Amino acid sequence: MMAYWFYGFVFLLGLCLGSFYNVCILRYLKKESILWPPSHCPSCGHKLKWWENIPLLSFILLRGKCSHCQKKISLLYPLVELISGIIALGLWWQYGWSLAFFLYLILFGLLIVASFIDLLSFLLPDILTLPGAFLALLFSFWLPQPGVKSAFLGAGAGFLLFLVIQKGYKWAKGIDGLGGGDVKLMLMLGALTGIKGLLPMIFVSALLALMGSVFFWLKGKVSKGESAIPYGPFLSLATVLYVFTGDKWWDIYRWLMGLSY
Repeated sequence: MMAYWFYGFVFLLGLCLGSFYNVCILRYLKKESILWPPSHCPSCGHKLKWWENIPLLSFILLRGKCSHCQKKISLLYPLVELISGIIALGLWWQYGWSLAFFLYLILFGLLIVASFIDLLSFLLPDILTLPGAFLALLFSFWLPQPGVKSAFLGAGAGFLLFLVIQKGYKWAKGIDGLGGGDVKLMLMLGALTGIKGLLPMIFVSALLALMGSVFFWLKGKVSKGESAIPYGPFLSLATVLYVFTGDKWWDIYRWLMGLSY
């Protein structure tokens, strides 16, 4: 019975963190302080009461509408909170109340905020990617995987690989095919996957981006033949999945590439 209470507590912790991530995402885009003004409806400015600010539950109770102006509340709020809650549960299930649980919670929180800012603005802020890279490398001394040496090699290799791709595409096509933010993000992601997980992560992120392109095209977000979708969220998602699954990815990647023996 105690374990169920722990699951509920960890999920609630993840939801609360997700609520904070929403503040960071939306206020960064609006160039507002995360401390002031208090939480309010973005449509009418109504200051939210405590019961209107409960992660996920308030969205359900309010039926997705502001209690004051009845305008629809963005699905971004419950989506970010739910993702954060699920990630917190997954980390606790895998690592329990360990140092790794809290370190990964910090790193994945940065990835959530950066990914949704990228989705909404096609920007990956240096204020997130560079501290994230520093923390990922620092935390590699205590995290169970991929190890300090592998983390530093993965960060360096990922950064250099994407830098070459960015410069090469710019030279060949005369346009940017890969943003500078993605290049800097690879410092953090390479540190999380390590050198061994780098190629499988990039491969899976490309598949996810392809599926994302189809989804955005079907939703009318991009025109046919257009490929301008943010890549950062797919890189981040692939990295989170790799951290949870580990070496199993390498076996799948080898099989897909015909490298099994």
